[in-house]
Amino acid sequence: MLYKDRSKPVPERVEHLLGLMTLEEKAGQLVQPFGWQTYEHNDGEIQLTDSFKEQVQSGGIGSLYGVLRADPWTGVTLETGLSPREGAEAVNEIQRYAIENSRLGIPILIGEECSHGHMAIGATVFPVPLSLGSTWNVELYREMCRAVARETRSQGGAVTYSPVLDVVRDPRWGRTEECFGEDAYLIGEMAVASVEGLQGERLDGEDSVAATLKHFVGYGSSEGGRNAGPVHMGRRELLEVDLLPFRKAVEAGAASIMPAYNEIDGVPCTTNEELLDGVLRGEWGFDGMVITDCGAIDMLASGHDVAEDGRDAAIQAIRAGIDMEMSGVMFGKHLVEAVRSGQLEEDVLNQAVRRVLTLKFRLGLFEQPYADPVRAEQVIGSTEHVELARQLASEGIVLLKNEGGALPLSADAGKIAVIGPNADVGYNQLGDYTSPQPRSKVTTVLGGIRSKLAGTPERVLYAPGCRINGDSREGFDVALSCAEQADTVVMVVGGSSARDFGEGTIDLRTGASKVTGNAQSDMDCGEGIDRMNLSLSGVQLELIQEIHKLGKPLVVVYINGRPIAEPWIDENADAILEAWYPGQEGGHAVADILFGDVNPSGRLTISVPKHVGQIPVYYHGKRSRGKRYLEDDSQPRYPFGYGLSYTAFNYSNLTVESDTIDTDGTTKVSVEVTNVGDRAGSEVVQMYISDIASTVTRPAKELKGFRKVFLQPGETQTVEFQVGSEQLQYIGRDYKPVVEPGEFRVHVGKNVNDTLSANLFVREG
Repeated sequence: MLYKDRSKPVPERVEHLLGLMTLEEKAGQLVQPFGWQTYEHNDGEIQLTDSFKEQVQSGGIGSLYGVLRADPWTGVTLETGLSPREGAEAVNEIQRYAIENSRLGIPILIGEECSHGHMAIGATVFPVPLSLGSTWNVELYREMCRAVARETRSQGGAVTYSPVLDVVRDPRWGRTEECFGEDAYLIGEMAVASVEGLQGERLDGEDSVAATLKHFVGYGSSEGGRNAGPVHMGRRELLEVDLLPFRKAVEAGAASIMPAYNEIDGVPCTTNEELLDGVLRGEWGFDGMVITDCGAIDMLASGHDVAEDGRDAAIQAIRAGIDMEMSGVMFGKHLVEAVRSGQLEEDVLNQAVRRVLTLKFRLGLFEQPYADPVRAEQVIGSTEHVELARQLASEGIVLLKNEGGALPLSADAGKIAVIGPNADVGYNQLGDYTSPQPRSKVTTVLGGIRSKLAGTPERVLYAPGCRINGDSREGFDVALSCAEQADTVVMVVGGSSARDFGEGTIDLRTGASKVTGNAQSDMDCGEGIDRMNLSLSGVQLELIQEIHKLGKPLVVVYINGRPIAEPWIDENADAILEAWYPGQEGGHAVADILFGDVNPSGRLTISVPKHVGQIPVYYHGKRSRGKRYLEDDSQPRYPFGYGLSYTAFNYSNLTVESDTIDTDGTTKVSVEVTNVGDRAGSEVVQMYISDIASTVTRPAKELKGFRKVFLQPGETQTVEFQVGSEQLQYIGRDYKPVVEPGEFRVHVGKNVNDTLSANLFVREG
């Protein structure tokens, strides 16, 4: 068979195979059922289900979603789930049956969730993307993506549904944690690193998986911050902001893309031909696979109401450029009959099948469809990956306040009371899209502090005080008693994206876990969990206020998936750490920073408002947006790019090498950064551009470059940036990129509101 000959070019193999396929086999390649429903796991044995076998024999299955996924939605638990070795063996059983019991022996594409680690039992849980963005460390993130690809492919997963490239405009949105932040340029840099890290030098490598860019596009700008709500956005903003990270990732070679659930100006992204065919495939030349989000085709007929029924929805989607349906229900049910009845042209079906088969050939699945169970056991959750998770967590933590040098804590500074609902609940620091974890695998903040003071355990006191949600104050007395005995209080509060793993709840008087018949969920963030405000849930603020009355030094550690707006804490806490959801090593990372073993270097990638009423408060708003409200100005509490250190950095000698360039010219911008403190540390040097006068309105400042540099005390480093058309252009009146002659201002500094400035003039060239 020619299509099995690896020496032949991929397009030739694809066309030969396509010519052999029946209509049912073609449609089968475009469906993606839920993978965890294809097998039963009992006493260590994997048994494939009859329904899976029947589907393979009746036309085939193109892909499976989440064979290795474990969480409450799948119903896969630590007890019923697959170990790293068993997961690889299960994938092999699935592939073997599909290849040996289908007419053409086409392997199945195994797709998995991997936004901050492979979502399988035993895999390394890295910090959530909001934390990863806060590292401003593109190289380190690329290294993480290589680790995720290594773990996923070792079990047979060949495609991942990441990275998430949504630009956040309203942090009330529950999926804020899944995003890198509010700035398209920074997201674009992370997007390129993700594609390079996940896909490696070649897709058929043993450590490579296909990246799927999502959610295309505008998903982070939904009405009211409500998940999948309508998006009201002009074409220029769409091209200039939200599409930018996707374009850069496509240019980097991304193999797959996923349209968003939302509509833009009345057109659902799932059927937006202008975006999928015009921009993505036409202007950008994307030749990869397009897969829907789960249930997105159903929404066309039941939600968006732009289709009469399921068949109409399926036809609209595939004509618009959809190649595969996650869940597979609509395509599997309607495509064959739609072609036979003349409602859908077979050429349209063939084009989608070509793209799916092309990806399978590029991944090398026809040559090597099977995983290596021994390698999976060695690679997944390796010591190297765990160490990487700790470093990423450390670099993503942002020091928001440090009054009077409250931090770092001294290793012999008396007793420390660790109080709060997030102090010792591991799931609360992992974020959404996380598999169940044994308690021993996750180090909480309490665990991290106890590890630091292992020689004097009596110095660490603990009380949960309250839950994330609910109004119970039954734990207040114990928490206050605990705080009274301490010299310093570390309050660990925030939110939770932990879904109900059946772990019960926590005893507020003893801090012990307990299982009850009515366990209370603390989830207040994550997919589908959107909020009306940004304050702490439940009675957490009240607990902090009561403990503050004791007059003890108060350090607040936030563990959460979206910014928190609590003016009282900003004004009264001695120190504040924003840790986001820091992953399985988060407790160690927080303790490293609390005790000064690591100098904080995280910087905000999302503005933190003073009050929810300021939203939208993202930094790149237009100059015309207005200055203030009656009650207060429009500035955030903590601006984009902000973050403190245990040392101090001074900026000087900002220089523009050629302060006049042509519209197609370039120049070099340099600045000297000096560590003027007494500790070594890393600084994130940020460059912003202002277009002083433009044909269409522009943001006051836009991030166009950044460097993370490590400096010893007294050390000075010259940091350089290139400025050219990429940094100076915008989408003009004709919706094309343009660099206009005129005056620009270059800003370089610590954050968007703390910079040195220099002028740059652009002349017609």
